[in-house]
Amino acid sequence: MRKAVILAAGRGTRMGEMTSEIPKPMLLVHGRPILEHVAEGLAAAGIEQFLIVVGYRREAIEQHFRGSRFDIEFRVQERVDGTGSAARLARDFAGSDPFLLTFGDILCTPPDYLRCERILLDHPGTRAVIGVKDVDDPWRGAAVYVEGGVVRRIVEKPPPGTSTTRWNSAGLYAMHPVVFPYLDRLRLSPRGEYELTSIFDMMLANDLELRISPIEGEWRDIGYPDDLRAVNR
Repeated sequence: MRKAVILAAGRGTRMGEMTSEIPKPMLLVHGRPILEHVAEGLAAAGIEQFLIVVGYRREAIEQHFRGSRFDIEFRVQERVDGTGSAARLARDFAGSDPFLLTFGDILCTPPDYLRCERILLDHPGTRAVIGVKDVDDPWRGAAVYVEGGVVRRIVEKPPPGTSTTRWNSAGLYAMHPVVFPYLDRLRLSPRGEYELTSIFDMMLANDLELRISPIEGEWRDIGYPDDLRAVNR
């Protein structure tokens, strides 16, 4: 697998004033933008072509990576209305190839990228692989229900204390291009966004096989200021 899509269009409003001038993926971890760490991790896992979906304060991202060693294309999400509509912009970039997809504020190790893509490639009947993290309660993300490594159900933003699974969607996916017709069918969620994880319900309803890839190395979703301080420590 040689292609990766990184979604980096949002401001990161939960960061408050920290993102008043720059998008969250450009906040610094050990002196370098989060997004640069993401790209380097993917490159270490063998990724050669990158598509970064930008939106809020996109000039900061484009200027930083202009002339870098990475082979990067940019797509602009003109209206930042969800991860699903952002992912849809990768259709031409992906073409007929499977690809990795992650977010510009998710940090994990190269072996976890490799494991996710390997599960997709080793199971010809699988159409997408969802990276998952074992947590006490997946209320901050998406609760993933699994039997024998195969996904049975996903619940986006479940109320705290209601989940009976410990698997939380970790913001890392390996996908076949079959996902794009499902992205085209997305409707606004109750939160007023076109959410990427909603395609998985449609895929499951059509009996398509989805699998999980448990995160085994270091992982961090940098969603709040405390997360940024923790990862810098």
